[in-house]
Amino acid sequence: MGTGTVLEVVRPGPLTTVQDLGRRGVAHLGVPRAGALDAPALRAANRLVGNEPGAAALETTLGGVAVRADGPVLVAVTGAPCEVRVNGRPAAWGAPVAVPAGGLLEVGAAVHGVRGYLAVAGGIAVPPVLGSRSADLLSGLGPAPLAGGDRLPVGPRPAYRPLPELVPLPAPPTELVLRLQLGPRADWFAPQAVARLAGAPYRVAPASNRIALRTDGPAVPRARAGELPSEGMVLGAVQIPPDGLPVVFLADHPTTGGYPVLGVVPPADLAAAAQARPGTPVRFVPMRGR
Repeated sequence: MGTGTVLEVVRPGPLTTVQDLGRRGVAHLGVPRAGALDAPALRAANRLVGNEPGAAALETTLGGVAVRADGPVLVAVTGAPCEVRVNGRPAAWGAPVAVPAGGLLEVGAAVHGVRGYLAVAGGIAVPPVLGSRSADLLSGLGPAPLAGGDRLPVGPRPAYRPLPELVPLPAPPTELVLRLQLGPRADWFAPQAVARLAGAPYRVAPASNRIALRTDGPAVPRARAGELPSEGMVLGAVQIPPDGLPVVFLADHPTTGGYPVLGVVPPADLAAAAQARPGTPVRFVPMRGR
């Protein structure tokens, strides 16, 4: 239940969605996990305003967002560094910020990185779907991407706890380094495929989105023709489609797929992928053993 406080969307930005830590335990229903692409940044924003780590917040993409609060709220912005303003005056990024009743909060365009996180004390209290308030762009579950005039309810402010002045976070990557646990279909590729993947100059492709990080670079050579019957896919799976260019599955990925998976990127490496802009160099590092 909300507090009665509402955030009205004044400027939605290119793509702003409500995200928490996603849907767990529903992949067997064909439902992706969804959730924040940069989970550490979401947790940090929530910690700065006293929320539980998985409270729902706003995930912005490159262009920021502007909202007006009809009551006093405490907010924090993390993720991609950007300018923050309250009623036209500069405010802190990466720290708790008080917004008065009627105040206009403006989150500017990302200076570096891609995705920003705007948390409000009490969380964004849209109705949950299958245990999560996250918008899933693949399945269409959860709230739609924000549009001008949308009104977002704010949940009850959490019980008092000391708020940190600073939560350290890594800078957006100048080179995206992705560890790769080989399998389950590494045997579908030529013997030199892994060495070529590890040494090749890949870059983040412009077609990347919440579903997958796509790459530009040399094709990974196959040893077997044809495709697999559809099989289950996990977060971080690196599929090799017919063009041979690696595709790294992110939060809104499909739960099944028929292209062979050369390996899986550990979840800990995917937060950096959420902040890698098109053109960022990508380096795959095969992991030996488990």
